[in-house]
Amino acid sequence: MNTAADLLRASVLPPLEARILLMHVLGWRRTELITRDHEPLPDDAIARFEALGARRAAGEPIAQLTGRREFFGLDFDVTPDVLIPRPETELLVETALGLIADTPNARALDLGTGTGAIAVSIAHARPDARVWAVDRSAAALDVARANVARLLEHDTVHFVESDWTAKVDPSLLFKVIVSNPPYIAGDDPHLDQGDLRFEPRGALTDDADGLSAIRAIIESAPFLLARNASLWIEHGYDQADAVRRLLQARGFTEVQSKRDLADIERATGGVFTA
Repeated sequence: MNTAADLLRASVLPPLEARILLMHVLGWRRTELITRDHEPLPDDAIARFEALGARRAAGEPIAQLTGRREFFGLDFDVTPDVLIPRPETELLVETALGLIADTPNARALDLGTGTGAIAVSIAHARPDARVWAVDRSAAALDVARANVARLLEHDTVHFVESDWTAKVDPSLLFKVIVSNPPYIAGDDPHLDQGDLRFEPRGALTDDADGLSAIRAIIESAPFLLARNASLWIEHGYDQADAVRRLLQARGFTEVQSKRDLADIERATGGVFTA
């Protein structure tokens, strides 16, 4: 067993996962797995692939094994210090870009930036925008800074180490604020299953009812929003109604929820006019 074809046949992993790990180890593109699948492989590459395969079989996320995850067409660095970017969060980026489409040099704020996926994606699509990325984790901000340096050709993302809005300059008024906060309830059994076991708990859950971070963001966001600006928050599959009510109680108007590709109400937002 010393070729790519041999390794893939022998792997206990799902074929797609095995191919991803082998491409990572070999530095090959997908086409090379086809055109070079019968070339003998060096022993060290085989050993690395088998070690990664064992870690994946034990449940460790692919993104952490390869150190990368694609999001909004960009390839982000991922470490155990950050939440793994997920496709449903692209809804927040699309929404933010729509809200600033007619605003040159718009300011956007990403609360709980993690990898920087949301902030970097906005800045990449709109080089004229000015984006602030906030996280309370210094380790997460290091990952986000590395992604900015690698993925952006312009220096338009500013970082703030802060517990939500606490240390954001109050003189900054944003056209849009977006956030993918921890929204899983602390007693949710999914926290002990699958990829979630390997991600930072504080990025997944508030260890309460799943809404405490969302409440904090909704309460403080209006102080940083320009007139007629918007706040949008990602939330759990069953939290849309609760988030709508929280926004309305805080004085937001035009409150609505948007569905992700799985037809789940995944993000809710509104406009602050006061």
